Amino acid sequence: MPVVSNTSPLLNLAIIGQLDLLRQQFNEILIPKAVLEELRIEETLPGSEQLRQAIASGWLQVEEVGNSSLVELLQRDLDKGEAEAIALALLLSADWILLDERDGRKIAKSLGLQVTGIIGVVIRASRLGLVSSLPAVINQLREEAGFRIAPNLLAQILREEIKE
Repeated sequence: MPVVSNTSPLLNLAIIGQLDLLRQQFNEILIPKAVLEELRIEETLPGSEQLRQAIASGWLQVEEVGNSSLVELLQRDLDKGEAEAIALALLLSADWILLDERDGRKIAKSLGLQVTGIIGVVIRASRLGLVSSLPAVINQLREEAGFRIAPNLLAQILREEIKE
């Protein structure tokens, strides 16, 4: 069950101390080298230590993208990290790709990939009882990691979760 991630879900969850939600839900996450470079784990930044630990423990793994032509084609519309993540997901027939950026999500879906993002991950974590408060985690993402979510989408998510 390969799962590939772009930078944003990893970095934002690491910044708020919730990176382990990915391991709990997917066991193992694969990332291309461009995503590793974007994470800048060798620097002393918020979340860097959690990311280094995830790689050292082996549940976050760097995988080579074997098709540079596909990456180049995708880079016409996407940044390098997104392009490599989508290419890797396609090459591995990944069960999921974790993407937050609208353009990347749209392209990944058009290529037949199953996409979720950080909001999907935290909603699922809430439903599995892995977080005590969905609104608190989303608020943390917004305040500590600078994650942006449209107010109407946030209101809709919270309304639906109250019904569950």
